[in-house]
Amino acid sequence: MALLLLPLLTLLAQAQSMTPAALGEYVKANYTKYEHRIPMRDGKRLFTSIYVPKDASRSYPLLLNRTPYSVAPYGVDKYRSNLGPNEQFAKSGYIFVYQDVRGRYMSEGEFVEMTPHQNTINESTDTFDTIAWLVKHVQPNNGKAGIVGISYPGFYAAAGMINAHPALKAASPQAPIIDLFKGDDAYHNGAFYLTANFGFYAFFGKKKTEPELPDANARRFDFGTRDGYDFYKRLGPLSNADEKFFKRESPYWTDLLNHTTYDEFWKVRNLAPHIKNISPAVLTVGGWYDAEDLAGPLRLDSALSQKSPATKRTLVMGPWVHGGWARGEGDKLGQVSFNFKTSQWFRENVEFPFFEFHLKEKPDPRLSRAIVFETGTNRWRNFDQWPPKGSAEKLYLHPNGKVALTAPQGAGMFSEYTADPAKPVPFVGYTTLGMSQEYMVSDQRFASTRPDVLTFASEPLEEDLIVAGPLQPKLFLESTATDADFIVKLIDVYPDDTQQLLRGEPFRAKFRESMETPKPIEPGKLFELNYTMPDICHVFRRGHRIMVQVQSSWFPLVDLNPQRFGDIPNMKASEFQKATHKLFTNADKPSSISFVKIAIE
Repeated sequence: MALLLLPLLTLLAQAQSMTPAALGEYVKANYTKYEHRIPMRDGKRLFTSIYVPKDASRSYPLLLNRTPYSVAPYGVDKYRSNLGPNEQFAKSGYIFVYQDVRGRYMSEGEFVEMTPHQNTINESTDTFDTIAWLVKHVQPNNGKAGIVGISYPGFYAAAGMINAHPALKAASPQAPIIDLFKGDDAYHNGAFYLTANFGFYAFFGKKKTEPELPDANARRFDFGTRDGYDFYKRLGPLSNADEKFFKRESPYWTDLLNHTTYDEFWKVRNLAPHIKNISPAVLTVGGWYDAEDLAGPLRLDSALSQKSPATKRTLVMGPWVHGGWARGEGDKLGQVSFNFKTSQWFRENVEFPFFEFHLKEKPDPRLSRAIVFETGTNRWRNFDQWPPKGSAEKLYLHPNGKVALTAPQGAGMFSEYTADPAKPVPFVGYTTLGMSQEYMVSDQRFASTRPDVLTFASEPLEEDLIVAGPLQPKLFLESTATDADFIVKLIDVYPDDTQQLLRGEPFRAKFRESMETPKPIEPGKLFELNYTMPDICHVFRRGHRIMVQVQSSWFPLVDLNPQRFGDIPNMKASEFQKATHKLFTNADKPSSISFVKIAIE
């Protein structure tokens, strides 16, 4: 592994960035728009907008984006204001293809949430059929195609590279949804991500029966307040959402609450088992602070490593929120500064050269296996594998609120707290309506003062400590409840006592033995929680302290656990109860977080 040296000059450093208006005019002046309804193998037709360069003196590769969010504007005389992942693509020249996926907006067929790959007709076959039609009918193409997408379109990019059409040479799934139940938008270790899903399905959820244009008069959901903590407290049990607001007209929301375990509904939607023998080169992109799909790119990259090791692939993880690499400068998030325009650097030095090389035979950018931004020192690193090689270490939780790299001594020691669903711990220390993306780096001092949050901190570090890869908590617990959530947070404490969140992840205790078959806690009996939190690559600087917090609510980011075993979405308000939880911190029950320590360079 080595530092990724920043070039003094890049291929496009001297290119004058256009204003949005100027870029829109450039697109109109240099591209002709066409609209087609491309037939699939089952006869359904998918609405597709195609932008072809007016200069027909040379051929161009196809660059496909498949989306459930509409390819608007509709009409051959109405143009997008930009084309491709960033403006360099439009200037370079591609045939840009945007497609409404099956059952959305102007495309025929039935939309299925994260189409199971086991279906005879799936997103792989629809992508194959689309590329086959494009290569044959849209000229002047050079016989090569790429596919790219962020978030849900990232899922379509990942699915489209399975059993790929021979013309598909490059794929870039960015923040792809891979397994909705396991760490992407819906559930994290059995805990339901409330604000993200309520906000999304409030506008996305209604099914259509015939192709239709977007509703220009559609209004966003009116929460009636700017205080999400208050709104979701008043909502009460999750079943109230359908009764009060959705009126059972959002079938996808209803599906979420009808499938609260890792049942067949979720298993068939997990794309990872099908990532085999992938022929296109793959550029997987994700953000360390992606509040929606942090797990997706990591899980996709892991599947490629295990099931398709011959695939030429690169993982990029930057200091970005959801899709932050595609817009803005990526130089800060909230009060945290990265001292570098990370998004612009990625677009110019990684994304654009990747497609240029694979689709136009331009110079090989020689991308490493993993290009990872190291927070704390704010620099890019190259790794020859991810997670990187290093020594296995543990952060141990000690009595009296201490954290150390050495195990505690003695017996019978524990910390305890009482969790009350009527007074849940907020996920940020300020008023916000939705899932503020900044929460992933927010100051945790508001939580440190609460009696229902256990806080452990190290002494100031005498030298830098680099933590990389996944974090793996192991908690020894006892409770008065039959179910409970346990949220573990890793925090960097600055010399001025700012407590920056690095990673937080919940676990719903009834899933401690199986995500398929929940099991109640036996009150007063010891049990263990072992799980994996998403990866990080962070340097705790000399003079900083390491902090760990453990709590049992994170509201309204995560729905409330009644602390009573049962079907949570349908439990009554009267069934929610207080509970006392013990966390053991002694020699024979050493609660800890495992991590990989890598070398300082």
